[in-house]
Amino acid sequence: MIEVSRVGGRTAVRLARPPVSAVVRPRLLVTCAVLACATFAALCVSLTTGEFPLPVTEAVPALWGGGDPGARLIVQEFRLPRALAGMLAGAAFGVSGAIFQTLTRNPLASPDMLGITQGAGVAVVGGIVLGLGAGLGTQTLGLTGALLTAVLIYALAWKRGTTGFRIVLVGIGVNWVCVSATQYLIVRAKVYQAQEAVGWLVGNLNGRGWESARPLVLALAVLLPVVLLLSPWLRALHLGDQVAGGLGVPVQRARLALLCAAVGLVAFATAAAGPVAFVALAAPQIALRLAGTARPPLTASAVTGALVVLGCDMLGQRLFPDLELPVGVITGVLGAPFLLWLLARANRIGSGG
Repeated sequence: MIEVSRVGGRTAVRLARPPVSAVVRPRLLVTCAVLACATFAALCVSLTTGEFPLPVTEAVPALWGGGDPGARLIVQEFRLPRALAGMLAGAAFGVSGAIFQTLTRNPLASPDMLGITQGAGVAVVGGIVLGLGAGLGTQTLGLTGALLTAVLIYALAWKRGTTGFRIVLVGIGVNWVCVSATQYLIVRAKVYQAQEAVGWLVGNLNGRGWESARPLVLALAVLLPVVLLLSPWLRALHLGDQVAGGLGVPVQRARLALLCAAVGLVAFATAAAGPVAFVALAAPQIALRLAGTARPPLTASAVTGALVVLGCDMLGQRLFPDLELPVGVITGVLGAPFLLWLLARANRIGSGG
C-alpha cells in the first residue's frame, strides 16, 4: 500500500511493505533537471566553438568515439578534458560550499573564505619560489596544502569538540595568514616565478588535459557517494548540535566526517583548476534560492557549480578576440557583487544570512 501526502510544496511517499518513506520536493527535482540540461547545453557549445568550429552533429558523436577522426581529436584531446575538469571542479566546489554553509549555518562560510584554498596557494607558491617539494607538481602541492590547512583549522578550533562558529573564526584567521604568506613569497620571487604563481592563483583552466581531469573524476566518484550517505547527519546538524544530538547523531564524529569529505572535494578541485574564486560561496546560495529549500541542496549546488565554472570559462575564452581570460577572473568579477549582496542581506536581517 502506498500513502501519498502533500504539505507545503513537498510530497511524502510512504510504503507499508517494506516500511520505506521518502520526501519528494518537485521544485528541487525540476531545478536539478533544468540546471543539468543547461550544463549539457553549455558543454555542447564549448565543444563546438573555438579556433576550429565544429557542427553539433560532429562534436556530440565525437564524445562517444564516433564521427570524423579530426573531430574526435579536437573534442577528446583538447576540448573535452578542459570542459570536464571545469565541470567537475565546479561541482566539487559547489558541494563543498554547501557542506560548509550548512554545518556553520552561515551563508558566507566557504572554503575560499576559511583559508582552505589559500592554504593550497601557499603550498603551490612555496613550491614554485622556494623549490619545496620539487618534482611533485602544482596539483600534488595544492592538494597537500589544502589538506594540511584543513587539519590546522580543525586542530585550532578544537576545545572539547568543535562548533561551526569556532571553525569560521579560526578559518578566517588562518585565511589571512595564508594570504600574507603568499604575498610575501610572490614579492621575493623572480619575475618568471611570480608570473607562474599568479597564473595558478587566479584559477585557470588553460591547457588542462586528461592528467588534470582523471584524478578529479576518481575523487568525485569516491567522495560524492560518501557525502550522500552522510547527508542525513548534515540535515540534522543544520538544526543545531543539541537537536542533532537528541536525534541520535554523533555530533563531533559527524562534523569531522563531513568536514573531511568537504575538504577532500575542494582540495582535489583546487589542485585541478586552481583556487577559482567565489564558486563555493555563490553556487550553494544560487541553488538554495532556485530550489526554495531551507538549506543549500547538495545535488543542485553541484550542478550549479558545474554550470558556473563551465559558463565562466567559455566567457573568458570568447569575451575578447585576442585575449583568453582565466576562469578565476570572470568568477571574481561576477562573484564580488554577489558577495556584497549577501553581506548587505545578512546585515539587513541581522542573522548572518
